[in-house]
Amino acid sequence: MSSGTPQSPTVAKTEVTVEGECPILAATFAYWDNIVGPRVCHIWAPRCEQPMLLSDGEVTFLANHTLNGEILRSAECSAVDVKFFVLAEKGVIIISLIFDGELKGDKNTCALSIILPQTELSFYLPLHMVCVERLKHIIRKGRIWMQKGYNIISVLSSEIVPIMELLSSMKTHSVPEDIDIKDTILNDDDIGDSCHEDFLHKAISSHLQTCGCSMVVGSNPDKVNKIVRTLCLFLTPAERKCSRFCKADSTFKYDTGLFVQGLLKDSMGSFVVPFRQVLYSPYPTTHIDVDINTVKQMPPCHEHTYIQRRYMRSELSVLWKAASEEDIAPNTDTGIHTDESFTPDLNVFQDVMHKDTLVKSFIDEVFMLKPGLNLRSTYLAQFLLILHRKALTLLKYIEDETQKGKKPFHSLHSLKTDLDLMVEGDLNIIMALAEKQRAGLHSFVFGKQFYTSVQERDVLMSF
Repeated sequence: MSSGTPQSPTVAKTEVTVEGECPILAATFAYWDNIVGPRVCHIWAPRCEQPMLLSDGEVTFLANHTLNGEILRSAECSAVDVKFFVLAEKGVIIISLIFDGELKGDKNTCALSIILPQTELSFYLPLHMVCVERLKHIIRKGRIWMQKGYNIISVLSSEIVPIMELLSSMKTHSVPEDIDIKDTILNDDDIGDSCHEDFLHKAISSHLQTCGCSMVVGSNPDKVNKIVRTLCLFLTPAERKCSRFCKADSTFKYDTGLFVQGLLKDSMGSFVVPFRQVLYSPYPTTHIDVDINTVKQMPPCHEHTYIQRRYMRSELSVLWKAASEEDIAPNTDTGIHTDESFTPDLNVFQDVMHKDTLVKSFIDEVFMLKPGLNLRSTYLAQFLLILHRKALTLLKYIEDETQKGKKPFHSLHSLKTDLDLMVEGDLNIIMALAEKQRAGLHSFVFGKQFYTSVQERDVLMSF
């Protein structure tokens, strides 16, 4: 591929060491210069087993392409526009986030872009929203850094590098779209062979209650990955592509936005839950420890979203109040930086409080079927179909009761009675499935977003 734009000698470049094969060709930060037009400010290039396929000049040419036509951009100052370019003639795809920021005292249109080969399109698409949401928040932090006259590159690097590592790990350890039930616990002759029945019941039930998001932690990679496969049976094929096995010879870090991920404990047998990354996940998460057979879960969606937004605002507030770059590191993964108005509860994982009948009946009945045949796979497909139909029925029920959201919802007791969801665990499972189809459903049904789990249970008891 030939370059149409010469490489500027002033463009800084950071080489990122990535283990294995990195599907990203390069990441760039560029801005619109009123004199020379699009100008690349920084390039991140992976250093891995696969050599870089683009020269610096070619990367600059592609980065310039993302800013052409943005000179007349009219958007709110805080808006971040996501552009997706497929350049077949160049054999690449470009994901570009366009935003306004201050450089050298002037307001500029900026672009943070990721460049991948076109051959990686099907691999990247399921992970698109994971990457975009993480980049959007780092841009919010970067805009504050730019406003204060600090170097935005250090802030952007704190998320660009982990995303390169994430995509590299997903290239080799992502869960396949199709899972054979024979490789999961659901194919065992006896549930007691691999794990206790109560543990499996809690794990699957909590997994469904937290919208299919779970982290599986343990010391034995084979045992961890078997639980990962089992939980992924309850996800869609696209969601499985956003799930990851653990790696036997090294420990992956927890990555925000994945549905199911296996994580190994360190040599001391411990695992530190990364508070910030877990809180930034779009859905609540279930924590499963296969060594001690424990299952814990985060609060429901509406409370999770409320706490998450408070933490985000608090984190940005601290950045804004910082007197210098040394006052606070741009990467806050190692610590919790919040202002005085918000004290986060670090004990975000709670015991699974609500029993259910849906998963309990499924586990009791699926192990009555003969293993090694397709009967259990068929029964699983039928169970998932029932859950999704119940979720659609719940959505339709709420739409009818509220005239499609025009009126508040006051018929929770009637809904539970009419849809046979009187057991709280059953209601939580169906609500979680419905939430994935209609974001914000929890907040709409339960009213005020700041209800804690205890307060929520008190409200439910009053109906």
